Amino acid sequence: MYFDLTPRRSSGILTTLAILLYTTISTAAPCANPSLSGYLGAFFLGADPYVYFYLSNGNNPVSFRALNKGSPIMKPTKGTRGVRDPAIVQGGGAEAGNKWYIVGTDLNIGKTNWDASQRTGSKGIFVWETSDLVNWVDERLVTVEDGTAGMVWAPEAIWDPAKGQYMVFWASKFYAASDTKHTGSPSNTRIRYAYTSDFKTFSTPQTYINYAPTDIIDLTILPLDNNGTTFVRFMKDETKKTVFAEVSTTGLFGTWTRPGGSGAVIQSGVEGPAAYLDNAVPGKVHLLLDFYGGDGYRPYESGSTPASNAGWTASSRTGFPANLRHGSVLPINETVYSALSARWG
Repeated sequence: MYFDLTPRRSSGILTTLAILLYTTISTAAPCANPSLSGYLGAFFLGADPYVYFYLSNGNNPVSFRALNKGSPIMKPTKGTRGVRDPAIVQGGGAEAGNKWYIVGTDLNIGKTNWDASQRTGSKGIFVWETSDLVNWVDERLVTVEDGTAGMVWAPEAIWDPAKGQYMVFWASKFYAASDTKHTGSPSNTRIRYAYTSDFKTFSTPQTYINYAPTDIIDLTILPLDNNGTTFVRFMKDETKKTVFAEVSTTGLFGTWTRPGGSGAVIQSGVEGPAAYLDNAVPGKVHLLLDFYGGDGYRPYESGSTPASNAGWTASSRTGFPANLRHGSVLPINETVYSALSARWG
């Protein structure tokens, strides 16, 4: 069930609820962090399914330069030998500040086609890890779904303070157990999740978002407070080819609402939303949207609240590289910024 969060004089109790939720989200927005002085982006580049790093030009959240002279930082040696949708995962709990992971889709579309990749695609996710964001080790391909799944796409992860583990999530569709060759009609695509402490062993996956008959892919979740209660999540409606946002003030498994109502969207003809907080402006969020039929990612920025499907405006693209594809951006401090520059140029 969705609530339209736009206040109206005639909506009575609903207006009151909307105002309360809007106020809660607005006041919960995290403060700017003066210890952060730049941004690290991880992307793939269209026909090149590898992990490429981009470093911000100073503390500008929408101006980036390629590291490693534009060559990939990671080229998979397992599975399809291609990785898409790289997501940087911040360490949580005892690993906060000393461990990070990258997870990604095991897919090299040059070796298959879009139909086959959803029927008999990989059931695993790529993982790399690091203790400094500079040197990445221990490439592994970990199976997370069983043989009834057609694919595992766009994995991401977030530390769940309520569970004390990482919640890993991805998109999958499923075939009947009797349809071992996956030649029949599948289910809709839904978001699945599992928990892990080490990105090596995972709990039995369960369904997190199922909006049947709509296909949902490319989920990303951004915390909007430091208490583990307020989140905004962005996802792609693969059926209508739109990206929209939902908000929860009661945790990752609380009540999620869609600001503006069930038809509200941020943008059409896009996918792969990647959201990150501004280092200098409190409560401001940057959102990259992948114009997959055009020149890839374009940057947007939030209005008065990031917990909305309205108010997003296009950012300057003067310093933003063209043709970056679905990935992620992580705010970083000066120590990491300098180390990345020294190691990867």
